Amino acid sequence: MSTTDAWAGTAPGTGSPGIRPLIALMNLWAYPLMALWTLFWILVFPVFFLFCRVVLRLDAERCTRLYIWLYGRGWLALMLPFVRFRRRGFSGGAFAPPAVIVVNHLSFFDTFFMGTFPRYNMAFAVRSWPFRIPWYGAFMRLAGYLDVERMNFDESLAAARRVFERGGFVVFFPEGHRSRTGRLQRFHSGAFKIAHDAGVPVIPLVIRGTGTLLGPGRAWLRPAKVSLHALPTFDPAAFPGPAGHLDLRLAVKAAIAKELDAQA
Repeated sequence: MSTTDAWAGTAPGTGSPGIRPLIALMNLWAYPLMALWTLFWILVFPVFFLFCRVVLRLDAERCTRLYIWLYGRGWLALMLPFVRFRRRGFSGGAFAPPAVIVVNHLSFFDTFFMGTFPRYNMAFAVRSWPFRIPWYGAFMRLAGYLDVERMNFDESLAAARRVFERGGFVVFFPEGHRSRTGRLQRFHSGAFKIAHDAGVPVIPLVIRGTGTLLGPGRAWLRPAKVSLHALPTFDPAAFPGPAGHLDLRLAVKAAIAKELDAQA
């Protein structure tokens, strides 16, 4: 896959002497604007949804996924004064659905950076707790996201197949929870077994810098340089046999680990 570099925004170095005032300014800027941006999108949703259904003629799940994707892109635009973003490996039209996308996990905001993905039709496979966030959970359900803690594997596979049949992607964070060290944790097998059983490719993405932006256990945002790198796609057909999904898991994890080590 060919790669391109695209930087957006400017962010002073996080080690500069003025970092504490900058952090304070960032949080005074970001949190109120995030609240207003969220409120705005909640209010416009009925009009947006009606337009999407009647004019664009999309089904309810794809309408909601487009809505969430646009919300995420807007949030990233609000962060431009403090977050420098780099995207690599997204050229060449390699992202044809259906596919499983797997991403390493560093921050609550990792999902927001999926707004930079060139296609919007993505359903996230997540644990149960985000579904309990009052406003966000409702949109996750409407978008057809997979609650992988509540669903058994057969239910998850059936839900993923519905996404694939409608030309979409299913996004997994195979570590299951955020890394506190930046190092890769153990990968769960669900994403790879779904890709293997459904016969769809796996697209690994490597995200860096979101742990600096907002790592686990911290409430204050910090200026950061964030990168999202798309690695070459894996074809599950290259990993045959009943345990092929396990070999696929190991290969994808090794590719992500290699990229993280190369950029350390």
